Amino acid sequence: MSKVSTYLNFKRETEQAFSFYKSVFGGEYVGEIMRLGQVPAQPGQPPLPEEDKNLVMHIELPILGGHSLHGTDAPESMGFKLNFGNNVYIMLNPDTREETDKLFAALSEGGKVEMPMQDMFWGDYYGSLCDKFGVQWMFNCTAKK
Repeated sequence: MSKVSTYLNFKRETEQAFSFYKSVFGGEYVGEIMRLGQVPAQPGQPPLPEEDKNLVMHIELPILGGHSLHGTDAPESMGFKLNFGNNVYIMLNPDTREETDKLFAALSEGGKVEMPMQDMFWGDYYGSLCDKFGVQWMFNCTAKK
């Protein structure tokens, strides 16, 4: 069955970010957390520094409506240069305003609210934030109460 998911890259904090998201959404990881140290060495690839071996190679957490967050650490020792920007948001459409407010409050903890939850001109309940890990979230709830 086809599905869409969101893949998040972090410098070195994937496990902390996903622990936080698990505390917000509940549920369990799909499979076990795979570590960079489990990746077989590739020809021509420099050896992985010892401090990077426990970083996350892959993790998956189902959140809402069949959507999953996936994540990885992308350390500079492996040639990655991450720049979080405002060009990508994860859009959540919870079923109730109560659930919307709960998720919004939890994800905004330690982050920055861009637009507080409010009734909008198009008739929905909407808000946006950037969480403490630099991930952008939008919320749009069509429930009227």
